[in-house]
Formats: sequence, structure tokens, C-alpha cells
Amino acid sequence: MAAFDEGSATETAFDFSPGAEIPLSGGAGQTAASNALASAAYRDGPVEDLIKANEDAKRKPPKLSLFEPNLGEAFSRAVQTRMLGGARKPLIQSFGTDPQAVVEHCLAANRIRKDRDTRLTVVMVIFGLLFLPGVLVWLLAFQLRRTIAGAQDKRVGSFGMAALVAVGVLGVVYLIKLPYDGLLGLYLRAMVVLPIIGWLWAKQICERYAKDLRARWSSLLGGGGVGAKIPEAVPRDPNDAGAERIRLGLAKLGAEQASNLVYYAGPKGILGMGTRWGSWQLAEELRPADPDGDINPFRSWDVVKAIHDQLRLLERGPLHTGGFPATSIQHWIVSPVGEGAKDVARPEGQEVEGYRIRDFEVQRICNEQQFGSGNRHYLGTQFVLWDGQLVITLLISVTVLHHTLRVEVTGHALGPVHPLFTTKPKAKTKEVSKSVRFWETKEVSLPLVEAREVVRLTARAPFTWFPPVLDFLGGKLSLPEPFGLRHAWADKPWRHRFMADDALRAATPVLRVVHAAAIRVLEENGCVTTQFGARSNALSGQVQEAAPGKADAYDA
Repeated sequence: MAAFDEGSATETAFDFSPGAEIPLSGGAGQTAASNALASAAYRDGPVEDLIKANEDAKRKPPKLSLFEPNLGEAFSRAVQTRMLGGARKPLIQSFGTDPQAVVEHCLAANRIRKDRDTRLTVVMVIFGLLFLPGVLVWLLAFQLRRTIAGAQDKRVGSFGMAALVAVGVLGVVYLIKLPYDGLLGLYLRAMVVLPIIGWLWAKQICERYAKDLRARWSSLLGGGGVGAKIPEAVPRDPNDAGAERIRLGLAKLGAEQASNLVYYAGPKGILGMGTRWGSWQLAEELRPADPDGDINPFRSWDVVKAIHDQLRLLERGPLHTGGFPATSIQHWIVSPVGEGAKDVARPEGQEVEGYRIRDFEVQRICNEQQFGSGNRHYLGTQFVLWDGQLVITLLISVTVLHHTLRVEVTGHALGPVHPLFTTKPKAKTKEVSKSVRFWETKEVSLPLVEAREVVRLTARAPFTWFPPVLDFLGGKLSLPEPFGLRHAWADKPWRHRFMADDALRAATPVLRVVHAAAIRVLEENGCVTTQFGARSNALSGQVQEAAPGKADAYDA
């Protein structure tokens, strides 16, 4: 696995010490969304389900359907390569989740599958390589069956089943009527029989590891919080380059998650924060309170700083009724990108430290870059609710153009992860008629791993040591770009009544705090605040509307 270029000026700013530790994963209030996404690494469904959850994800079709990956295999490899690869593009922050924990579970799932594939490779060497002609005939029959019936279709077509039956009949005839005797005859007979014995051994291996993967899948969604075991990420000695690359990649991922630069993609909203569902603007003329005097000069940053200090008091209230939880308040730099952009760029230079815009540059953008091209400054207060399933972000911008002061508050909401990620594993059963009371039915348990799945896993096992070859034969998953774990598979919050209520309720007190802080700065600097107060009262009533809008979609 490749890591990033350690010679880059941006990346060498980080030491990423100590050397033998893996950064801890998981954050308070963010476990549900993180665990739901991490559970995809252990799943065994078809990869098409993942593409249905986000149509921007693409799948390279397989050359041979016998080698195609399932959902967990495709997801784990794609996320591991995308987030830890050496030539990877910048990532979008995953608010409300811990992306490092998800990547660690992908690494853990890949390690479990690698252990399984090691054992299956031994089976293939003993029963496959030594009796290769017979194995190729069986694999050809299974491939024909998948091709005719459909690679992921549970109902095998009559032609596909007929192919297997024909091979079986020919095998029996072949064993009985074989004209050869001696060692050659024994080998030719074993060439047909021993692959079946190898399949039975492989089936036991696949069943055992399928139970382990499903147990981890169930534990993550059940609140058990199973840990990701990735010993390969801990360097065993100073020359363990592979483990060091993984460790540095995980540390880089955490540093990139803490960036204060976000991207606005038109109707898609701010990537990682969701679309803008509401906008409230307070824009009035700056006039001196003393007709014969003038106002005291102040800058946009002075207003922003006052608002920042007041937002810290949101948790306090006159009544002991719970109220707001702890909120995250941060200065954001928003960079515009195209709606259909496939990647984003990280700035470089003395204004950047690691992945964060330095404080002096944040102040400069706030005071000077308010009109025309370039990045913009926003003060944001963010609420992570519903155990990470709902992220509410309210952004405040302050601009001064000529004699007009504008204080704008916009609401962004990122909903829960797609329901695909919250489905728990179900036991495989089949409803059959009772033998005596045939008019009644009963459920019987089925093996976790079907016959065709055993063949698929065993056929793939030797090629897992050569990932590019396996990607060529079986295809691979391409994640939606610009990629961020959280927003790529986020659902709309408005379908959940309580989540929608929380988003709407948060806007009113934040708006009033922002307006109060701004008006106080105006009073301190000798400005007339009458018109600001009147407009603030009007907005205070307008924000109570119980319906979100589409503020990023202009009907023009």
C-alpha cells in the first residue's frame, strides 16, 4: 500500500510522532454514523447496492464475473486506496463521523479476508494446481452458470444449472468408462474427484470467516463497538516501511479532517456540510448616532469576534431545561468550486500550516476579500446530534460595502447515512413445506456461504496477492468525487420529523445571538441601530417558519 509523498512541504510540517502508536479512533457523539459506515467493510451483499445509494459511484465491470468483488470487498479496497494511497486527491472533511475509525475497520476487514485467502490459496495449490485440468473444467462450468443466470442473481437459470448437471454426468461417465489404468488412470480420475474434496474444505474455511465478518458487522450496528485490529499498522522495527506508511497515512487523515478550508459547490452546497436550506440577511446603512460627528472606525473582524464570543454562551440559558449541547465554533474559509468538479485543490504557501489556513490570513480574508473572486470567510457554529447522524451548521458572514453592513446567517444540514449502512445482517433461511403436514410450512437455516460463493472466494484467493490483476479480472469500485466519507452517502434530514425539527429550532436562537452581538458593536462605535433593530425583529419572526427551503437553488 502506498502512502503520500513525504517530501511535500505541506506534509513534512507534521511530525506524526510517536512512531509505534495508532491514533485513537472514535469521538463523543459520533459513533452511530461512524459505525454504520464502518460496517460496510464487513458486509457480503452485492456491490450494486452501494452504487444505488450514490449514483456518482462507478463500478468497472468485471472481465470474468467469477472474480468480481462483493460489497464489503469493493468498499474496503476502494476506501483504503482512496484515503491512504500515495497519489490520492485531497479529501472532504467528514463532519459527524470519525473517518479514521472507518479506514481502520477497512484495514481490519482486509486483514481478515487476507487470512482467509491465505488458507484458500493453500487449498487451491493442493487441489487446484496439482489437478489443474479438472479444476479448470469445474471453474468453466461455474463461470458459464454465472454468465447465463446473471452474476448476482439468486435464481439460477435453467441453462446455468444444466451446465453444472452436464459436467457432473460427464464426470461420472468419465470415471466409469475411462480406458486408462495404472498411475495415469488414477490421476485422471482424481482430477475430477479431488476438486470436490477441496471445495468441501474451502467451504468450511469460508463459513468460519463469514461468521467472524458478520459478527463484527452486527456488533458495530448493535452498539458493541468492536475494535479494529490492525497490527500491521504498528511498526515492529525501524525498518518496517509498510507499517510506517500506514501509520503516517492515518495521521495525515486526522490532520486533513481538522482543516478549516471547505468547498462550496453551487446547488450541492458546502461539501461535507450539506445544502443551504435557509438564509437570513440583516443589511442596513451605517449612520453616526451624532449628526455632527462620525462613527468610530471598525472592521468586519471586530463584529465577527464579538459574535464569536457570544456564540460560546449558547449553552447557557435562564431555565434548566437541557437546551443546546456543546457546540463547535470555528472560522471557516470557503473556496468556490464548480458543481460538477471532480477534485479540489489544497492551497500552499506561507499562509497555510499543514492543512489549515493561518489566523492572520483568516482575518485578512474576513476584512478585505468580500467582493469579487477569491475565498470568503464564514464563522460557523456546528451541532453534531443524533449520535452523529445529524450535522447542523449555521454560518455567519459579515461584509461592509460602502455604507452598508450586511450580517448574513445561513443554515446547512447534513442528514443521516443512507439506510443501506444501518441494516443488520439477517440469518439465511428458507421456507419449506413440512414433510407430514405438507399444508404447513417451516423455516430451515441455510449455510452462510452458498456453493457458488465458495467457488468465487476460492478462485479469487490466489489473485488477492496481486491486487492490480484482480482489479482487471473482477473490476473495482470508484468512489464519488470530490470524496468525503460522510457526505457521499448522506440522506436528507427532512424525511425524519425530529431531525427536521432540530434543524429548524437551532436557527432562531443563533440568529438572535448574532444580531444582538452585531448591534452591540454598532452601539459601541457610535452607530444608529434603530433600523438594524427593526430588521432584526422582522427576521426573528421570519426564521420561525416551519419549512426549510432551497436557498442554493435560484429560480432565475
